[in-house]
Amino acid sequence: MEKRYYPYEDFLADTNALAQKIDWEFDTIIAIARGGLSLGHLFGEYYNIREVYSINTIGYEDTVKLEQVKVFNVPELSGAKNVLIVDDIVDSGDTMIEVLKVLHQAYPTVNFKTASLFYKKSAKIVPNWYVQEADRWIEFFWSVDLNRKK
Repeated sequence: MEKRYYPYEDFLADTNALAQKIDWEFDTIIAIARGGLSLGHLFGEYYNIREVYSINTIGYEDTVKLEQVKVFNVPELSGAKNVLIVDDIVDSGDTMIEVLKVLHQAYPTVNFKTASLFYKKSAKIVPNWYVQEADRWIEFFWSVDLNRKK
C-alpha cells in the first residue's frame, strides 16, 4: 500500500484553507474522534466557538477496514441549531454516513454539514467542504511522529 506522510505544517495550511472555504454559519462543532480532534480544536479557536464536542467511531483496526462502523459517545446538542462535523478524511464515507445517521436520528431538527481535510473520490459521500483529494493512505503526523520516538 502506497502511503503519504502528512506533516504538521501541511495540516496548518490546509486547516486555514478549509476555514476559508466554509461559507456557513454554525454554532457547534463535532469532531469525529480520533482523526478529527485536532481539526475540531483548531476550528473552535479560529471561529471562537466553545461548543466543540467529539463523537467516537471505530471503522478501522490499524489500516484494515471493519465491516461495520461503530458510533458511540453521542454529544448532547439540545441547544444547537447548525452543527459542523469535522474529520481528517472521508475515505470510504462509511464513518461520515453512520455519524450523520445517528445524529439525524437523535436530533432531527438540527442542521448538519461536514468538512474534512481529505476526501477520496471513491467515497460514498462527499463532504460539504474539503481541501485535498486523497489518492493513497495518508499517514497523519499525529499518528506517526510520536511513534517514531518510541
